[in-house]
Amino acid sequence: MKLMMRMAAGAILATMSFGLPNCFSPGVKAQAPSHSSDEETIRRFLLERIEAFNRHEGPQAAVYTSDADFVNVYGMWRKGPQEIEAGQKERMETVLKDAKITLIDLRIRFVRPDVVIVHQTHEMTGMRSADGTTMAPHRELGIRVMLKEEDRWLTTAFHNTIVRPIEPPTPAK
Repeated sequence: MKLMMRMAAGAILATMSFGLPNCFSPGVKAQAPSHSSDEETIRRFLLERIEAFNRHEGPQAAVYTSDADFVNVYGMWRKGPQEIEAGQKERMETVLKDAKITLIDLRIRFVRPDVVIVHQTHEMTGMRSADGTTMAPHRELGIRVMLKEEDRWLTTAFHNTIVRPIEPPTPAK
């Protein structure tokens, strides 16, 4: 019995020492799966969306999942591709009719091979307030969750916020 246990322990040790991939050897880092092709596809899609925005074209329902959510900087929550498209079309004809965005930063993080989180920072110019006056340029940060369905990347959730400069805390009196 002791001999069998020693042999089993030796077999396990040998497997651990020689039978595992090199990524478990000291000084060798594990390789993350490459997502470069998908990342390039997503990046291209997002840059096309910026160009479409700057041409004052609202989002197309076809770029969203059937259960997508879209929350803009004012907390207007649109649910589903048709409502998102209609809401953005209305805003493109009014407060966003002269707006342009300039990309500042774009980061894509794979959660799984078919799920990404995108953080996009851009500057918005030409946006109008409710009374029609042009607002000062400002930065916005958007977070987008995208899913790969049938070899297409679609937005399932989007939330946007205005970036405010951080002010130092006021000393207590």
